[in-house]
Amino acid sequence: MTRPYLAKTPMIILSGLAMVAIGFCFSLVAPAVDGKLLDMIWTGPAAESRLAEMDGSARTAHFWATLIIDTAYPLAYGAFLAGLAARFAPMRFSRLAMVPAFLIVILDLAENTVQMIALQGAGNYLWLKTYLTPAKFGMFGFAALLAGVRGLFALARFALRNR
Repeated sequence: MTRPYLAKTPMIILSGLAMVAIGFCFSLVAPAVDGKLLDMIWTGPAAESRLAEMDGSARTAHFWATLIIDTAYPLAYGAFLAGLAARFAPMRFSRLAMVPAFLIVILDLAENTVQMIALQGAGNYLWLKTYLTPAKFGMFGFAALLAGVRGLFALARFALRNR
């Protein structure tokens, strides 16, 4: 049995660099949106209020940022966290260790879809953010903790073995 492709060192490095680079792009978009991005708002009513504050150009900028940047971002950080978790988990659990990171990607893309529908005025499902956003951030915390704890265990094993 071999480790998953995302657990290979070049993939972890590549996805980590992509995560940082794409994350930086959000700071470039923030001025065009004239305020907080919908991704950082945890409830539907608060997101609806923020959406009402936006003019047409801010909505358009936010839509394209969500479509391009915020679609690539969860793929990058999901691959990074999945790769780390799989790399540091015991071989027989490596694929199972990737599940929380994959769930984050699904939750984040679902949240993005809800936001893009609202930004285009094609319907209002922002009430779903009340559930999707906390679930996304909670799963992100769990996946990051899993990868971090598994990494610490691997580091401790390495240190004890080479002592």
